Amino acid sequence: MTGETCPDVFELSDGSFAVIGTDRTEELDALLPGDAARADYERIVVITRETLIRAKRDIPDA
Repeated sequence: MTGETCPDVFELSDGSFAVIGTDRTEELDALLPGDAARADYERIVVITRETLIRAKRDIPDA
């Protein structure tokens, strides 16, 4: 409603979470740890620490 375009984390109706952030797949893909992988349809999205901390109160523990 404010017109701001900032990162966000929100819960979908099926209980999954969606993240709006900066797509940095090309930059970070080669830097993934050896035990991490992504499918071709997945992207590496970066959000700020502040965004995740603010979203924490809205994410259920279980």
